[in-house]
Amino acid sequence: MLALLGFGVTVVIRSADSADHLARVRPDELASRLDSLSIGGQRLQVEASGLQETRAALADDGRAQAELDRARQEADTLAVLAGTAPVTGPGLTLTVSDPRGKVDAWILVDALQELRDAGAEAIELSGVRVVASTYIIDAPGGGMTVDGATVAAPYVLRVIGEAHTLAQAMRIPGGVLDTVATRDGAQAEITNSDRIEIGALRTVPSPRFARPAD
Repeated sequence: MLALLGFGVTVVIRSADSADHLARVRPDELASRLDSLSIGGQRLQVEASGLQETRAALADDGRAQAELDRARQEADTLAVLAGTAPVTGPGLTLTVSDPRGKVDAWILVDALQELRDAGAEAIELSGVRVVASTYIIDAPGGGMTVDGATVAAPYVLRVIGEAHTLAQAMRIPGGVLDTVATRDGAQAEITNSDRIEIGALRTVPSPRFARPAD
């Protein structure tokens, strides 16, 4: 408050002094000064307008950048889900040994389902990237067929997610580990890791007929 009052007094004193001074100025000189003040005010208005436009443009750029960042994040998420990008993160490796060929495809299907329910974010099965459309069947000559690729034991699942939760899902009574143990000579081993790398990729075909709806 004191600072504001002091400023007010200064303005009053200066205004009074200015009035006395202006009374002694010639009319033509006074007109010239008024013109200069008018031009200066116009310049300030132009500069202020320019600054407002710059501020608006920066705000637009900020919104555009935010939208771009959001789009990139969504694209990254879709790439992980579709299996079109390599991924890395904490998780576990599940190795199923089957020297006598007693492990059926449905056991691995059950393992994949349990892992997904436990929060697995990315899975690779013996070099094949697992996605929503993945299928596993018993191969005629032994081993299994995963999305058209033939794989043989030992079956190695690399899984990214919360390792403890994933491991618990495999160890539930009557679950995957117990089922594998009932097969002659088969066994399953879990290894937790702070860094699991999944490099197998999927190729997503371009749609021939489907188009985004307006």
